[in-house]
Amino acid sequence: MEPSLRQIRYFIATANAGQVSRAAIDINVSQSAVTSAIKSLEEIIGAPLFERHPGGVKLTYEGNLFLDHARHIIATVEEAVRLPRRIREDIRGSFNLAVSYTVAGYFLPAHLARFSRGFPNIEVNLTEADRGDIEEGLISGGFDLAVMLTSNIINQEDLSYDPLLRSRRRLWLDAHHHFLTRPNVSLQDISAEPYIMLTVDEASNTAQRYWNRSPYRPDTIFRTSSVEAVRSMVANGMGVAVLSDMVYRPWSLEGRRVEVMPVQDNIPTMDVGLAWSNSAEQSEAVRAFVEFMHLAMGAEQPFNRDRT
Repeated sequence: MEPSLRQIRYFIATANAGQVSRAAIDINVSQSAVTSAIKSLEEIIGAPLFERHPGGVKLTYEGNLFLDHARHIIATVEEAVRLPRRIREDIRGSFNLAVSYTVAGYFLPAHLARFSRGFPNIEVNLTEADRGDIEEGLISGGFDLAVMLTSNIINQEDLSYDPLLRSRRRLWLDAHHHFLTRPNVSLQDISAEPYIMLTVDEASNTAQRYWNRSPYRPDTIFRTSSVEAVRSMVANGMGVAVLSDMVYRPWSLEGRRVEVMPVQDNIPTMDVGLAWSNSAEQSEAVRAFVEFMHLAMGAEQPFNRDRT
């Protein structure tokens, strides 16, 4: 017996939500339907996918391995449905694409690889840069397009952008942290814990903005530009961090578990999207990439140079 797409979708929804009841609400089905689908999936696989605890569920080691494949399966099926069925060999050209650090590491590679397979005669000249250099390059014409953290964009007069993904931020903590007995925590709670501050892609600036809206401040014991350093230090119980789901992975490099939980205060999402100069004329190659990304991400709005 093989798993159904419905079972896989329900499994992914539960893994994302951390609660069967929350997953059922998110995908608009009954809680019993989600429970039944997960039970059937576990029977097919022959291993438990979740561990149950008072606050909900968390992935087992086998569940975490299956999650990566499950997401790939659903993404591939959705792409096959949405994207053109034939390779677009008739579109030729090249363009200069800028990407920010987090985008390059945690978002773009799989999409770029699929785009290259679908449009073999389009050459993408890729450059990694920080936000300031990307904004300047888009305005000067050095870059034709960017995939970046659009929630960080400063120059909103000369640039337009379309978010493709809004990634929520949650608290990262080690597997034995006392917070895990609670349904959620506040910034006040977090301020009493040692904090690992990520600095790459202006993450510390973003954190400072939402912390400044509260009377509390993080007890920062270490600042680093490495997401993996944050993950390892959190997993080893050295501190906690608030970071986006896009960069979350449940295991550190040394095999220690990283848990996540919601923060009850208003924490902004980390938005990833396309950005371009208002004055730029977009080539056919650029338009093909933009359309591809919107279709691949299921974005509702097509590329529109007049959007601000």
